[in-house]
Amino acid sequence: MDSIKSNLRFKKCYIEITNICNRSCSFCPKTSRSPAFMDMPLFEKILDSLQGYTRHLCFHVMGEPLMHPELAGFLDRCQAQNYQVNLATNGTLIQKNMDDLLKQPALRMVNFSLHCLEDNTPADQIDMYLEKIFEFIVQARIHQPKLIVCLRLWNLQTVISNTNAYLLKKIETFLTLPFSLQAAATRGNGIRLAENLYINQAMPFAWPNLNIEEKTTQGFCLGLRNQVAILVDGTVVPCCLDSEGTINLGNIHRQSLETILSSQRAQALYQNFSKRKVTEILCQTCTYRNRFNKPVAA
Repeated sequence: MDSIKSNLRFKKCYIEITNICNRSCSFCPKTSRSPAFMDMPLFEKILDSLQGYTRHLCFHVMGEPLMHPELAGFLDRCQAQNYQVNLATNGTLIQKNMDDLLKQPALRMVNFSLHCLEDNTPADQIDMYLEKIFEFIVQARIHQPKLIVCLRLWNLQTVISNTNAYLLKKIETFLTLPFSLQAAATRGNGIRLAENLYINQAMPFAWPNLNIEEKTTQGFCLGLRNQVAILVDGTVVPCCLDSEGTINLGNIHRQSLETILSSQRAQALYQNFSKRKVTEILCQTCTYRNRFNKPVAA
């Protein structure tokens, strides 16, 4: 019978080092969980638990990772244990953290969620916001040229919004691109701007929510296949879209990751997705998994 194998390897593991954010974006579901910063002992325990499961970590679920007071120490620990780290950030604190980040060999990628601008940034402050990100790009090329920087616009519509058009023009000018970035943006979701510098575009999606009435019971997802997530309190969930810890598979404080992944609930979720059955109610409300709705070998 198909099951989560003991030698399972994840493409990545999401670690929510904080669920606190300095922004309030309409595309983010927020969380009703108690605000918290992950402490170092729990973080180190997670790193130990993930040995043999993955080498790639993403500091993201809810929250703004650049707010964490021990971020540099966390990245040091990742380097000591040979992990590579992706950060997802709204970018507002990048100037404050720039020097520390560019000293960190464990840092593989920084994803800037530029779509946060539409909700939070007055038009007269957009240039100041972009200048800080552009300065980070310049300094990364000097001090850490292998660092990947991705500018995310996950708010695509049928017609490019005025804000996006402005952003694209500013990026085009900053990089002195020999082509129209707005024209290129209509032809594909991913655009290589320079060595290790990209724009990543996507349509908005609705986060799964138990209150959503429309549900589907057929489909597939990569949760527990190429990813797993650990929340700020140590709760293990199948994917990075479980913002409330609804599909609680166990807690790393009290159980080993192997025990958690062998639990009845985890096994059932994995096996049912293999059969293209969606049995978890939260998953039944998720539209993001439609991107993966094709059979994948167990």
